[in-house]
Amino acid sequence: MIELINGDCWVELPKIYSRYQDRNIILVSDPPFNIGYHYNLYQDNMNDFEYYSYMGKIFRQHPSVIIHYPENMYKLADAMGSFPLKIITWVYNSNTAKQHRDIAFFKIKPDMNKVKQPYKNLNDKRIIKRIEEGKTGAKLYDWWEVNQVKNVSKDKTTHPCQMPLEVMARIIGILPQNALIIDPFMGSGTTGVACKELQRDFIGIDIDEKYVDISVERLKNHSISIAN
Repeated sequence: MIELINGDCWVELPKIYSRYQDRNIILVSDPPFNIGYHYNLYQDNMNDFEYYSYMGKIFRQHPSVIIHYPENMYKLADAMGSFPLKIITWVYNSNTAKQHRDIAFFKIKPDMNKVKQPYKNLNDKRIIKRIEEGKTGAKLYDWWEVNQVKNVSKDKTTHPCQMPLEVMARIIGILPQNALIIDPFMGSGTTGVACKELQRDFIGIDIDEKYVDISVERLKNHSISIAN
């Protein structure tokens, strides 16, 4: 089940919660960072108190996975009223001063064994033995080196802050299989594409009709390549 909604998440989320009271709901999002990004409709320039209060109200009701800059996570934790149970660092090479973001898991602890990564030291005797036993990789670590979506990428849309599919697929992959994933700031729809890849139920919300249209096209044209 995949559903895309053009609307304000503050208005739409209570309706969704009412419809799916019996579901294990997890919010997963790379929300606006409140640093003046140029979105079509959303004004990314609240004062700090308004912004963190808003983020807390959106995310604190259900288990949530939030991507943000590290220096902002303690403010988010304060707004959420709880500390993350797990933090993963996503590192990327860019031409900006900021080279990484944190992925914080609130009220939900990911199972890092559910997604495998290639073994790093193939000459290690223990690794050689594991490969001989048919094992295909190691569990995910808490340090992910994944390139950003560049302007030259064939997957790049007109959305200014498109997330890499690999990052979102890893996040979705280490969450419970039966969860209903909701992205209240869907943007270009990468969370939805990851859910389609991994055959998870997904609801995405965005206030901008143009971004919803981008998400619809991406999901329509994306063929599943991952078996789970």
